Amino acid sequence: MSSTGSTIKTPQSDESEQLSAIAQISRQPSFRLSTGLLIAAAAFLAISTFVPYWRMRLNAPQYPSGLFVTVYVNHMEGDVAEIDGLNHYIGMAPLNDAAKIERAIAPIAMVVIGLMIIGVAFIHSKWLALFAIPAMTFPIVFIADLWVWLWYYGNNLDPTAALSGAIQPFTPAVLGTGVVGQFSTTAVLQAGWYLALVAAVLAGLGLHYRRVARQAAEKVATDKRG
Repeated sequence: MSSTGSTIKTPQSDESEQLSAIAQISRQPSFRLSTGLLIAAAAFLAISTFVPYWRMRLNAPQYPSGLFVTVYVNHMEGDVAEIDGLNHYIGMAPLNDAAKIERAIAPIAMVVIGLMIIGVAFIHSKWLALFAIPAMTFPIVFIADLWVWLWYYGNNLDPTAALSGAIQPFTPAVLGTGVVGQFSTTAVLQAGWYLALVAAVLAGLGLHYRRVARQAAEKVATDKRG
């Protein structure tokens, strides 16, 4: 029986080819760059957990210096009790009742998201790129969740409150200046949110350069076969 000259692939040869492809990708400068970017993204996101994300100043006649509430991913600080005292008259719920679930799971969620980014950095699988999506969308999700709670609080006032008839339902400003009766509010993003934004951008760049590394490795493999 004559030999046809065809090559029969075995599981061992397939595994060898896969390992060779992974090694080729790892040798690309863009792969090392992407790994560094993804690690940096995880670090920035982790640091942001300990830094405030959002701050609101309530300007009231009886408080010339203003009242402040500062929001982290897992707690609030500032003049919360004083603001709750004023909000009570218009029928607004206590601030600490907002986003209880989000604040409770935030520490674990941030760790999980960071580990997902690290996984993308070190595990060779293009499908793991999906693990970077939570980090890339987190800044937007934070703003959206904040807006939902502000809308809920301003549009679900207690009708039995002392000054409920003087205030129409409203949505406090997420950013910039808003006016509620004789009070005004000024809301700004803080360093934590910007750190999360940097993390999102770095994660996106990391995925981009990882794709560049794969394309370069595929080109090398094609040239060798040619």
